[in-house]
Amino acid sequence: MPAPVQAIVHRDGRFALGGQVFRAALGRGGVRTDKQEGDGATPSGVLLLRRVLYRADRGPPPVCAVPIEPLAPDDGWCDDPAHADYNRMVHLPHDGRCEALWRTDALYDLIGVLGWNDAPMVRGMGSAIFLHIATPDYAPTDGCVALALGDLRRVMAAGLTELLVG
Repeated sequence: MPAPVQAIVHRDGRFALGGQVFRAALGRGGVRTDKQEGDGATPSGVLLLRRVLYRADRGPPPVCAVPIEPLAPDDGWCDDPAHADYNRMVHLPHDGRCEALWRTDALYDLIGVLGWNDAPMVRGMGSAIFLHIATPDYAPTDGCVALALGDLRRVMAAGLTELLVG
């Protein structure tokens, strides 16, 4: 099994991988060790890249070291701590509170699903922590890590498997 390829994500928004440094947007709530649902914070720690989702209608599949799958218009992510599907991908419409993954903007055209609060899942500890495309002005996220599309494709093609955030 190949060694993990780890990026280091600094609290000031630097994303370092293999001698290269990229600009990243982080959560509006900063980086926290005590991440909670709705706090807007990016969780601190080692986050494994579980899989990659992408909009096949907006670009080619990414080259990456983890499983990939295309998104569908009815894909969503449950962020409702009271629901049994909390912090899981779901199909919309859904009876719990969910975020649509098929968006009109480009932010989720390429999504790395990060391993946060999923092994095991703890209700209220945060959900939908992704590596995704940044806005042009690198506005803060709701807790995710975001890069420019070209940078995101580059780090995935480099074999990225985990982020060390902190």
